[in-house]
Amino acid sequence: MPELPSDLIVPQRDDILGQAIPFDRERWLSHLPDASWWPDELDACPRVGRWHRVDRRTVFHVADRARTAVGRRHLLVASLVWGTGTRARSVDRRARIFTESTAVEVDTRLASGLDLLHRRGVAPAYYTLNNDHHIPRLGAAFFTKVLYFAGHDQPVGPWRPLILDSVVTRALRAADRGTRWPVRGWTTPQYTRYLSLTHDHARLAGVLPDQVEAALFEYGKRLT
Repeated sequence: MPELPSDLIVPQRDDILGQAIPFDRERWLSHLPDASWWPDELDACPRVGRWHRVDRRTVFHVADRARTAVGRRHLLVASLVWGTGTRARSVDRRARIFTESTAVEVDTRLASGLDLLHRRGVAPAYYTLNNDHHIPRLGAAFFTKVLYFAGHDQPVGPWRPLILDSVVTRALRAADRGTRWPVRGWTTPQYTRYLSLTHDHARLAGVLPDQVEAALFEYGKRLT
């Protein structure tokens, strides 16, 4: 089994759940198909300076309602908001999801992915959102956020969903010589290798897998 870097710092789970990201409410609302896509939980987020801030704990609360079409829309938006920050260009790029697919298309593909997550586990869900039911402009770095919030605390199968993005894969390239880790476009076998690696280390360390994911993310940031 590949070893994680010796200087990897695994955070406490409370610190992870409290990880808060600023967001520009008005810019997001201007891009959504209509205001009904916006989850009320985001309006209750605290303001720090100019911006409201949403943390992981809040998005998990939104995910509790993701068994309905409206709840899945809210989870998608909350995951995008949490993962994007306030840069106008980043928000505009993420919001292309809503211009390149109809609401029905987004609903159908998102429902397919989350249904597989809850019935068969994260690997089939990853595959379908990356292939058969891919939502244009919703790449793995963001649809794994949706899967993470929807299923991490109630996993089906051997693995909890985890976020995989270019920063995490930068850390994996340094730690895992057993596979190729491209900057983007990760296959299902690559994603499941990542899950296996993080879950193995989480068990050894006595922590949850998203603590290892967060540690890899921070390590990857230091490699830039």
